[in-house]
Amino acid sequence: MSAASAAHDVAWKPRGNPWLIAVVVTLAAFMEILDTTIVNVALPHIAGSLSSSPDDATWTLTSYLVANGIVLTISGWLGTVIGRKRYFMICIAMFTVCSLLCGVAQSLPQLIVFRLLQGFFGGGLQPNQQAIVLDSFDPRKRGAAFAITAIATVVAPVLGPVLGGIITDNASWRWIFFINVPVGLFALFAVNALVDDPPWAVKRKRSVDYIGLALITLGLSCLQVMMDRGEDEGWFQSPFIVHMAIIAGAGLVGAVLWLLMAKKPIVNLDVFKDRNFAISSILIVGMGSILYGTAVLIPQLAQTTLGYTATLAGLVLAPGGLVIIFLIPFVGRLMKVVQLRYLIATGFGVMVMALWYSNTLAPNVDFHTLVAMRSFQTAGLGFLFVPISIMAYHSLPKSLGADASSLFVMFRNVSGSIGISIATALVSERTQASQAHLSTWLTSYNQSFNALIAQNEATLRALGRAASTLHSDAVAYTFQTMLHQASILAYSDVFIYCAVLAVAMAPISMFLSPVKDGGHSSAPVH
Repeated sequence: MSAASAAHDVAWKPRGNPWLIAVVVTLAAFMEILDTTIVNVALPHIAGSLSSSPDDATWTLTSYLVANGIVLTISGWLGTVIGRKRYFMICIAMFTVCSLLCGVAQSLPQLIVFRLLQGFFGGGLQPNQQAIVLDSFDPRKRGAAFAITAIATVVAPVLGPVLGGIITDNASWRWIFFINVPVGLFALFAVNALVDDPPWAVKRKRSVDYIGLALITLGLSCLQVMMDRGEDEGWFQSPFIVHMAIIAGAGLVGAVLWLLMAKKPIVNLDVFKDRNFAISSILIVGMGSILYGTAVLIPQLAQTTLGYTATLAGLVLAPGGLVIIFLIPFVGRLMKVVQLRYLIATGFGVMVMALWYSNTLAPNVDFHTLVAMRSFQTAGLGFLFVPISIMAYHSLPKSLGADASSLFVMFRNVSGSIGISIATALVSERTQASQAHLSTWLTSYNQSFNALIAQNEATLRALGRAASTLHSDAVAYTFQTMLHQASILAYSDVFIYCAVLAVAMAPISMFLSPVKDGGHSSAPVH
């Protein structure tokens, strides 16, 4: 790059107001992130409406995640070939069209195909949104800009089940797709009016790395299928899941090796030579796993164990989103006086305490306690997303921004899928282990058990239950109580496992550069 070209790049400023740009591009990303979770609570309704089984209906989730995960990684390359603004607008337009098609689908195969296309075009929104925000702001203002991004990234997965439950219970599942249409149209016209490509993000020729593209597609698609279908298929007891795991491992390892050797790789892995980006990638994997894993645990507990409706279970998460919104400005002020690595360590520390508190679950836990648990967890997240995002790009050259954004968002989303799958699997495993432990006490040789049976018989007798079924009903009630307690113990165990992961992340943050406010460093950064 010539000196004149470099000076032109440094002097470039967006035509539109950077804050309006950040809001508009984040709106598009918010719409896409919302769609990753809004469909979950509508699956039974979709299955019934389209005359399919609930198991088959889950392919509407799997197809979306597979296409989304693949495109996340290569979106930087696509933006270079097509031009970032043009590619971003194509993604918004086609995501909107595919949302409309999903809403009018008349069969499950149609819906799966439209969801696949929706995920394909949606995969380009998050990385490009983050790259546009990155380039539109001076480094000293990126903290506040990423705060807007954080609202989309952290609040959208929380709002998805709430909004999905309300729409499904009060209208039709088709409206969870139709609501994207006006949002997408507004975002499309606003992006066209406000966003410009900087000199380093304009369309230019770039050769197609077919081998890298094929390996990434193979590895990530099989990984997403394995993660999303593993629980339903019985994990590694299923030959299908075993084959998916082998192919995913071979594809991803092959992709890394090829990208390191290729002269013009589809994704530039030189970004990992930057220490801050490499460490931030590890931290975002930990944060993503905990964010999505815990976001599914509490509503799952509320619905499957406590008998909450989909809407009420979603409302358990809603106050946590408000905590994030109110906490981010406070964290923004702290970033001016406290090194970001300390804030990140604090965030994981708060997460540890929140998850430890969540371990105090009891069979009679009420709605307000569940809300408090989730709100405490999201308080920790409020200290994490913005500082980690700033540190990821702090010392990277602008020429690597597109590849870095693609990989960073891919790590966050894929780790979220892995976190959900592992958390769900652990709940099942720990439930069985707790049942096996508690069942050893359900014997006539145990005086406490005999006393409990007698107490239940007395209660049922007072309710007018027939004497001939009194004992069997009392035993059955006791057994149901044991199953309920085993489930509560399982969720408590998984919260502890999440706490252990948070403990492991905290010291890793200390290897980041000592940066304040996203633009100042108390030590040289190379």
